Amino acid sequence: MSSSRLGVLRPRPALPGRVPGPGRALLAAVCVLLVAVAVCDVFAVYAGFRTHSSVQGDESFAFARQDQLDSADALFRMVDRFHAPALMVCAAVFIAWFHRMRRAAGALAPDGFRLGPGWAIGAWFVPGACLWMPYRIAVEMWTACVRGAGGGKAGTGTSFWTVNLWWGTFAGSLLLRWYSGFRHKRA
Repeated sequence: MSSSRLGVLRPRPALPGRVPGPGRALLAAVCVLLVAVAVCDVFAVYAGFRTHSSVQGDESFAFARQDQLDSADALFRMVDRFHAPALMVCAAVFIAWFHRMRRAAGALAPDGFRLGPGWAIGAWFVPGACLWMPYRIAVEMWTACVRGAGGGKAGTGTSFWTVNLWWGTFAGSLLLRWYSGFRHKRA
């Protein structure tokens, strides 16, 4: 209860409703889709090694049997049939999960974010900025969750190795995908 200027007791306003958490089903879907994309990636590496091993010769002259090349090409087409849709669905579900996590973390530390929760979606689509904005949002979410769980100040004993590993793996995969696409076109 709070009192007014005149000393009359008034009930305090109700606290805002609980912000929905990220949801276990959405998290499970992200995990399953990430595994599906990883399996497609491993299968693509297998198809690449199979193609590479079918080519015989040295630096100056290389040859391969047509049936082996056709078989390897069929493997790559099969990978593409599953990989692209799995990657797109995984990206959409991950971004939805990321947004819900940002909203939930914003309830823990409303003053701990420089950008609003909509940027948890929009940051992925800003050319150039998509290479650092989602990382910054993830670091702010991590800090808010650590501060909320421990009740202490942010930065006190806070380790960001998990966020750094996640982002380094993501950025490394983008660079590797770009490089492999470049080498594939050149071949």
